[in-house]
Amino acid sequence: MQEYDVALKLLLQGSAKLTMRELTGTAIAKWLDVELPKVQNLRLDLLGQTVDGGLIHLELQSSNDAAMPFRMIEYCLGVQRLFGQFPRQILLYVGEAPMRMESKLRGPDLSFEYRLIDIRELDGERLLESGDVGDNVIAILARLRDDREAVHRIVERIAGLAAAERETALAQLTILAGLRHLARTVEQETRNMPIDLDIRDHETLGPIIIEAEQKGLQKGLQKGRQEGRQEGDLTILRRQIAKRFGALPGWAAERLAGLSTTELEELSERVLDAGSVEELLR
Repeated sequence: MQEYDVALKLLLQGSAKLTMRELTGTAIAKWLDVELPKVQNLRLDLLGQTVDGGLIHLELQSSNDAAMPFRMIEYCLGVQRLFGQFPRQILLYVGEAPMRMESKLRGPDLSFEYRLIDIRELDGERLLESGDVGDNVIAILARLRDDREAVHRIVERIAGLAAAERETALAQLTILAGLRHLARTVEQETRNMPIDLDIRDHETLGPIIIEAEQKGLQKGLQKGRQEGRQEGDLTILRRQIAKRFGALPGWAAERLAGLSTTELEELSERVLDAGSVEELLR
């Protein structure tokens, strides 16, 4: 999920000022690049210093992780050791599945808690009205009345930006849209707009997108090879059964279609000793 993290961090550190105020209730004066001094070499997603000198730690999460309270308390203690003060902590969940994480730890003499926010709790319509394109892009993850209409409005706004800003904003929108299965919608809307960009050329996000695509291609090729092998094993076994027992019954064909490559190979060895199709597939 590295591509989502990078895109969101750039947005939240950039022009998504309304989103940050909705999340934190304050403004960030500056962002701190922090790698906590610990054996695990922990790195925070975002640590900001507020206008009144406080610290806000914002962690991004796209999947449910039962260990998050332990990670958050480690982050909290690391920041305190480094800066001499505890941060306000927010875990922002941006995943598609329902949020199922805890936001606290309780023990006999321990009480630790942080804010846990599902980004869909944010009013996406309000973010669409923001004058900052960063808020507009993040709206794709928030609560919306009409996803397709929202994509249209965001792409229309992006089309009016200067070339450099347009390239970055479109790349970020395309990446985040993947979290809501809206990447194809973004692509369709982009074709209807006067935009001629390839987000793979983007200096920061391009390499991440290319790497993710290559991984997806490798997985696809591997899956294709597995499916091809399975289909071949199934064809051979069906011929063996037909030659030994006659036409394959419908129920048997359905049963064979649901078997793995390993199971098909095992049946190919047993077919010579089985007395009937029923005995083979029991």
